[in-house]
Amino acid sequence: MDFNTSIGIAATGLHAQSARMRIIAENIANADSTATTAGGEPYRRRVPTFETVMNQELGGRVVTMGKLALDQSDFNNRYEPGHPAADQNGYVQYPNVNTLIETMDMREAQRSYEANLNVVSISRQMLGQTLDILRG
Repeated sequence: MDFNTSIGIAATGLHAQSARMRIIAENIANADSTATTAGGEPYRRRVPTFETVMNQELGGRVVTMGKLALDQSDFNNRYEPGHPAADQNGYVQYPNVNTLIETMDMREAQRSYEANLNVVSISRQMLGQTLDILRG
């Protein structure tokens, strides 16, 4: 495997983790969103998925974002009878987003992003050192 291939594969990982962080940020931003009308559904948590595909140009398998899955767990109900989205019993449905889980997912995505970034950085350093040796 040459340097360009390792950088290319790591770059696909960077792209996938960046997209994952955007989805997690969207989940966190909508954690307290409710429906605009009584009986409507609030925001439903989105779960990123990944796929591996063969990249002929790089000569290896790379990771890409797959389809977004919707978390089918139950919504959170809170008793708020004065809320515009309250049902006839006074309960409001809130998104099925747990900000603690989203924060941990964000931290994991960030660490994966940093690991891929380190691969790119080290590959570039090794390429530079190889060129220095060949010049010398």
